[in-house]
Amino acid sequence: METWQSKPRVRFAPSPTGYLHIGGVRTALFSWLWARKLGGRFVLRIEDTDKERSTDASRQVILESMRWLGLLWDEGPEVGGEQGPYYQSERLALYREYAETLVSRGQAYRCYATKEELQEARARHEASGSKQPFRYPRLWRDRNDWPEGKPYVIRFKSPLSGVTGWNDVVRGRIDVPNEEQQDFVLLRSDGLPLYNFACVVDDLCMNINLVARGDDHLVNTPPQVLIYEALGATPPAFAHLPMILAPNGEKLSKRHAAVSVLDYRDQGYLPVAVLNYLARLGWSHGDQEIFSLEELVEKFDWAKVGKTAARYDAKKFAYVQSSHLRGTEVGVLAERRLPFFAARGLEVEASDARLSAAIPSVLTRATTLADIAELSDFFFREAPVFDEKAQRKFLVPAAAAPLRALAEQVEGLEDFRAAEIEKVVTAWLESSGLALKEVAQPARVALTGRSASPGLFEVMEILGRERSLARLRAGALLAEQANG
Repeated sequence: METWQSKPRVRFAPSPTGYLHIGGVRTALFSWLWARKLGGRFVLRIEDTDKERSTDASRQVILESMRWLGLLWDEGPEVGGEQGPYYQSERLALYREYAETLVSRGQAYRCYATKEELQEARARHEASGSKQPFRYPRLWRDRNDWPEGKPYVIRFKSPLSGVTGWNDVVRGRIDVPNEEQQDFVLLRSDGLPLYNFACVVDDLCMNINLVARGDDHLVNTPPQVLIYEALGATPPAFAHLPMILAPNGEKLSKRHAAVSVLDYRDQGYLPVAVLNYLARLGWSHGDQEIFSLEELVEKFDWAKVGKTAARYDAKKFAYVQSSHLRGTEVGVLAERRLPFFAARGLEVEASDARLSAAIPSVLTRATTLADIAELSDFFFREAPVFDEKAQRKFLVPAAAAPLRALAEQVEGLEDFRAAEIEKVVTAWLESSGLALKEVAQPARVALTGRSASPGLFEVMEILGRERSLARLRAGALLAEQANG
């Protein structure tokens, strides 16, 4: 018999009501890793029965986020030639069938209580001074005189005594007294299912044997276990993950950090870095911090998932990202940073040799793909964009002659590589009595527009002879004009 410990069938079931939160992605990641480790199946299900809040835009954000991260699902209906996820909105007849089954078994019932009757019952409860929360007073629980043609909801007939419990994969044994449950709604009068009911029906029909989710869902698990038992089915294993908190212990929100997956994509983070950091928020493997995706699959184990909330740390996230950035092949980085050049108004061809040549020169100072594009921007412009402060400080009249002389010294070089340029320039400086600092900073600004850049000779090699000479001479002209 296949179990969550031998051949897991896991799922990620987001609601399309906004962006995809990194907390949800961590839940999806843990399930995905477990399925990949044991040769199981990972199912994506969009829980879109909340018609008022669900949007097509949010659905697309979920799919785009999951595809960018590489958390691809293993099954689903074919949509437009591609494998789509499951959508609850397309399964309404199934929920009705299961609800009527529970009614026929006496495990659920039709409730015709009106909104006004429920409001009156709530008012009486509040007037009584009871400290207990209001619960539906089971007005139709034991009635079968159902009126024809009137709207009704289907409610679950919760047990009035005993306990409902489960052995949580993360938290251990949890038991909840049944007296804390009310006769909750399974199906609304418009035929739409409530979350707990649709969730159980789908997980049951999809043979899900491990449900991983945030511990904010702990309140939903007892009623779901009750539904499974009423249907004569064995509940799946449950793993409730602690929340991801802000550094100050508050609920993580946009006030503290980017919490949408696509925000990190747009900032130039690598998918593997995002997954690596999220995996380490609440899971550990000794002192190791940096993992490839293959290592995460190999080493992930539910036994190492912590029980306490993790705190988001932007500096550690940046460290993980920069580590992966430096560990990625230059050719891959060259291709992936193209959109960030486009965002800066630069059209760079993927075949441009300067792409791969420039990356190593700026990589040590970069954290993201956006940083690489910013730091190497000047290589791809017709003329550098000058930092005004650097221009005023270094492109002064006294720098004009050294800049022109530097251009003359390197113009005739047959081998225009950094090492050869350095030899010629060093010999020239020694013979002319000039100090490197008298030439280097004005030349750096003339070539790059900035006072900080990769090594001067390295920059010249990457720019090439013609661009380097043109920029040095243009810098000399600017220096001459600085008097005015």
